[in-house]
Amino acid sequence: MIALNNEYITIHIKKKGAELCSLYNKTLALEYMWQADPSYWPWHAPNLFPIVGGLVNNEISIEGSLYQLQRHGFARQSNFTVIESSGKHAILSLRYTKETLAAYPYHFEYQVLYHLHDESLTCTYKVINLDNRTIWFSLGAHPAFNIPFFAHERYDDYYIEFSKEESLIRHHLSPAGFFTGEPSPVFLQGKKLRLAETLFNEDALVFKTIDSKALYIRSKNHPHSLKISYPEFKSLGIWAKPGAPFVCIEPWLGYADNEQPKGSIKEKEGIISLSSGHVFEANYTITIQ
Repeated sequence: MIALNNEYITIHIKKKGAELCSLYNKTLALEYMWQADPSYWPWHAPNLFPIVGGLVNNEISIEGSLYQLQRHGFARQSNFTVIESSGKHAILSLRYTKETLAAYPYHFEYQVLYHLHDESLTCTYKVINLDNRTIWFSLGAHPAFNIPFFAHERYDDYYIEFSKEESLIRHHLSPAGFFTGEPSPVFLQGKKLRLAETLFNEDALVFKTIDSKALYIRSKNHPHSLKISYPEFKSLGIWAKPGAPFVCIEPWLGYADNEQPKGSIKEKEGIISLSSGHVFEANYTITIQ
């Protein structure tokens, strides 16, 4: 376990999956991260790579061969190497191995970097192409936040406020977790999406395009909030296990399969290509307010 600290925040990171498992407000003695109660959902904030979501039959065609990849990819189940851990900054790395090559035939290094600055935590994803050819991948974040923040509050006291006016279109998922091709509008109250225990009865709210590059988790009872900003991410998922006391804010670059997927990873919706020797970076930031 890795611990980072500053005047305002303490965080803990697991080596398995480079997963953030605690974000603690020292001033309020308040834990924001969902503590992975397995009766609801046994994760805190998995890092998604080299795919986001699921594949039909857990199968994808890469360079003319079929490979087996589990939902959200193998990074969240992998043991990372700690490259640096220095008080307010940590770098964890996953490089290709014989096991990853059996599921994903590219030479890569995937780094997750955490940096504390005042009342903010920035998580940066870095993909380095170590192969002699272009590689293809998706990545995303999946942090889960305790809702409500305080024991005397209710889940439906809370709402998500987007930074811009939005005309949101939700892309629906089947019970198996694949896109059905059916879109529908999600109506807001101004910029606000009210949380309710029934909001996720039909799985995640997935917005493939969104103008806001930041949102706030707020309560009607007090001014304290969390800001999550995701400047490089094109899409957003919002999800909770129905009835569970958390909400996931999920910036994505990539998606689950459609119910009738295209065959090759190069044709997969939202996929990223990275030339040999090049580096890709994207980050998101959580700020205590």
